[in-house]
Order: sequence, then structure tokens, then C-alpha cells
Amino acid sequence: MKLLFRLKNSSIFMKMMAAFMTVLLPLIAITWLINHKGAESIQMEISRSTMNTTRFYLDSLEKEAEHIVRYLPNYVMDGDLLELAATGSDMTDYERAQKILAIQQRLDLMKNSSPFIREARAYIPLLQRTILSLQYETAVDEPEYKAMQLSAKKDDEPFIYWQNRLFISMQYPANSFKEPLYAVSVEMSLPKIKEALDQIAGSLGGTSVLLNVDRGWDIQSNGNSELLEQIKAFAREKRRAGMDEGYEMVRHGSESYLTVYKYSPLWNSYSITSIPASTILGPLQTYRQWFWWACALAICVGLFFSYSLFKLIYRPLMRLIHSFKRVQRFNLQPIPIDRGPDEFGYLYQAFNDTIQSLKTLIEQNYEQQIRNQRSELKRLQSQINPHFLYNCFFVLCRLIKSEHKEKAYQFCLYIGEYFQFITRDDEDEIPLELEVKHSRTYVDMQSICYGDRIRVWFEVETPHIFVPRLILQPIIENAYKHALGNMLSAGELWVHSEQKAEGYVIIVEDNGNSISDEDLERLRSRLRHSAEHIDETTGLINVHRRIQLRYGTDHGIEVARSELGGLSVHIHLGMK
Repeated sequence: MKLLFRLKNSSIFMKMMAAFMTVLLPLIAITWLINHKGAESIQMEISRSTMNTTRFYLDSLEKEAEHIVRYLPNYVMDGDLLELAATGSDMTDYERAQKILAIQQRLDLMKNSSPFIREARAYIPLLQRTILSLQYETAVDEPEYKAMQLSAKKDDEPFIYWQNRLFISMQYPANSFKEPLYAVSVEMSLPKIKEALDQIAGSLGGTSVLLNVDRGWDIQSNGNSELLEQIKAFAREKRRAGMDEGYEMVRHGSESYLTVYKYSPLWNSYSITSIPASTILGPLQTYRQWFWWACALAICVGLFFSYSLFKLIYRPLMRLIHSFKRVQRFNLQPIPIDRGPDEFGYLYQAFNDTIQSLKTLIEQNYEQQIRNQRSELKRLQSQINPHFLYNCFFVLCRLIKSEHKEKAYQFCLYIGEYFQFITRDDEDEIPLELEVKHSRTYVDMQSICYGDRIRVWFEVETPHIFVPRLILQPIIENAYKHALGNMLSAGELWVHSEQKAEGYVIIVEDNGNSISDEDLERLRSRLRHSAEHIDETTGLINVHRRIQLRYGTDHGIEVARSELGGLSVHIHLGMK
């Protein structure tokens, strides 16, 4: 709301620019919104599709694992295997060979039952041999055999990850308290698992990982170690939050990845797929680049429009405004017409015609106005002259009767200087130094009258300027008459000056207690409306009116509460 009010009071140029931006910005915002919503829609559709693909392949892996886990006990409880593991050392070579061939046939049958099985093995410690589907080794790999035992895996998951290989194993007997007679393991085919993972998002340039957070193993469709670390941290976060599936954008380095995850309770692992956002939003990235180019073009159009508006409208308009401001300062200079017969050319010509008419009127009325002002100044000055005469003779008589001849003589000299000053009628304006000297003479006369009862500080600097006659002495007289003359306690009068950037100020302050806040406010009101009462004869109003006639309405008298406690009168004068 404040911006609207500020725009209401701004220039036409700003208003036109605001109107232009009001039209342009919504179009840019709508275009950006369409692009953004399109990106969100595509991202959501690809996320859902990737999630469905992840579910499909993860379900396939779970079904294969369940199939192996379900049928593995049948192979473990095989009679030939049990007999061979228990009494194989007592058999003849022929019997032992027959048993081994029968076991190999069943292991081969198990291997071929699923494409995700790389090899099936039977570990027989009694014979110190490992039987494979097509061959048997001459010795048992003790570390591998230990890794396949029940004590090496968690109870809640069937898988054993050992030396970058994934196994499903079972021992006989199926407890961890006794040393087993033998163990059967199925090694999962990591290339087949990676191939299945790669089917999830390989076409989109993504990477898929089967990640077991608790055991710390992972199977990745393609190698990207830095991204893998980011995925592991992501999986740990989802594990702590208890989130089983979903998708979100993950930032890695300078690129964002759409990350789809699903948890498998059987595998106790997350299937996590990360697809580069640039791959998903490739076409939209092109449209987005076009959008930013369109924004740049719109900015260029806006700048060109602004420059054209500035050159064709704003600059001629400001030229006309500055010319009007010169007229307000009474500088009646015409505008040079450097344009054709367009609207501004017509305005310039009309302005010059108006200036010429004003000059003619001023020349006709200038002398009459000057005479009227001088007549009012003379009338106002004449109101001041007899104001102090009555008291002077009374004080002089008192001094003569009291036989203070020296003071009477000095007082007569002050009276002579005083009336010599106020009866001079040859100039309307005098140097400030002479006005201050006259005021000092008046203060000296009052010092004879009041003695030490009133203390005076006179600290006025006198720059070389001319001022109207009798502007300071009436203010000092007003202080003696209304504030200090009737005080029972000691009076104080301080006359000083200040030099300011906008002019020169003389300040008269007293410590009188006769003026209240209501009286002070009434006096301010009379000063504000002094032009409406030209017959006013009060000293403050008289001086205020004459100063304004000389310097303008920005100058004159200002009243306030003095730091001494009484009235403070500020006489604002110009420097010319």
C-alpha cells in the first residue's frame, strides 16, 4: 500500500515504467511457472515409473532368494551327503565316488534352477573337500567354510557377504553350538544382480545400488564411488527415519539426482536408484535456457523502451519542469526551441509566450509594487519611533532630582545617540554593525535605570550585511518591559548570534517568569498570521513583518522557551 502511494506521487517516467513492468513481469512469471510445473510433472512421472521398475526387479530378486532359501534344506538333508560327511572316510573309493557324483548332480540341478546362482557348494570337513556342481576341490577353504557357518550371519537375514561375494548357506546340524558335519552354500551371481539393477535406470544414465545398511555391503550397477558414499549416507538417514520407499532430489557436487529408494525386508537392504536431473529434464533444460534468453531479451526491450521514453518524453518534460522552477525563482529565461512541430514544441512555444507576457506585466507593475512596499516599510518604521520617548524624560528627571549628575550627563548622551539614530530617515537599510551599536546604546540606558538588578551579556558578531532599521532594539525593549522590569529577583538578559547555512540568527533570551505556555502558543499564532494584521503595532509583530517584507516568508521571528527560563526570540535574517 505504501508503494502505491509512493508511486502515485512519483514522476510520469516512473509511472510509465511501472505500467510496463506490470505487463511484462506477469508474462515472465507465467512462462516460468509453466516451465516449472512441467518439470515437476515430468519428474513425478519418471519417479513413479522408476519406483514401479524398482519394485518389479526387487520383487524378482526376493522371489529368487525365497526360492533358494525354501529349497536349500532339501539339499542339506540329502542322504548321500549326510552319509558321505559322517562315514566317508570308511567307504571304498568306488562308493565315495558314486556318492560324490550323485551330490554333484543335485548341486548342478540347484545351480541351474535360477539364473542368479553362480555356484553351489558342499563343504565336507571329514574328507577335507569342497564339492561343486561340476567338480570337487581337493581341500576345504577354511576361511570360506567358517564364513558359511551359522555363527557368521545374522538370524534375521539369509545372506552372507564375504570378500565381495554373496552367499546363502545352511549347515548340518542347524545349530551354532556344535561343530557342523558339513555345510551347503549357494553363491549368488553378482553380475546377474548388477544386470537386474542396471535394468531399473540404465537407459536414463542412472546408477542403482543394493545396499545393506546394517552389514555395510553393497552391490552397484556401475562404479561411481563418490556418488556411492552420498547414497550410503542417504540410506542411513532413511533407515533412522524408518522410511521404506519414496523418491526425492539429492544434491551431489554441482548436479542434482532424482533418488528412488525401496526397502526389502528379506534382503534387509535398500534398492536405491539415482538418475541425473539433467537426463530427466533434458528437453526442459533447453526450454528453460530459451526462457532465460527470453528474459534477457525482455530486459533489453525494457532498457530500449526506457531509453526511448527517457529521450523522447522524460528529458523534454524535465526541461520544461526546470524552466518552470526558474520562473518560480524569478529567472524568466525562455526555452531554446530545438524540436519540430510536435507536442513538446508547442509547449515550449507556449511557455516562451507566457514568459514574455510575464516580463511585460512585471515591467508594468514593478515600480508600483516597490512604491507600495517602501510605503509600508515607512509606515511600520514610524510606529516604532515614538514608542520609547515617554519613558526617557521620566528617567532623566529622576536622575536630576537624585543629583546623580554624572549618570544624568551620560544618560543625556545615550538619549542623544538613541534619537539621532531613530530620526535618521535617509536609508531604509543600515549595516548590521550600526543596528547592534544602537541596541547596545539602549542597553546602556537601561543599565543606568535598573543598576545591577539586571545582568546583561551581549555577544553578537556583526558580519558585513545590511538589515532593516530597528529590528533588534525593539526585541530587547520588549524583554525589559514585559519580562525583566517587574521581577523581584535578579534579571538576566543574553543577546547572542549564530551563523547558519541558511542565514544569520540573532537570539535574545531572558529569565522572566511572566509568560506561560499558553501565552507562548498565542504569540506564535500571531506571528504565523502577521500578514493578516498589517496594523499591528506590537514590537515583535512589527519587526517580524518588516523582516519578511525584506527577506521573504522563510525568515522573521521565531519564539521559544529560553534555557534561562523565560522567552527566547530568534531573529532570522538573510545574508543578502
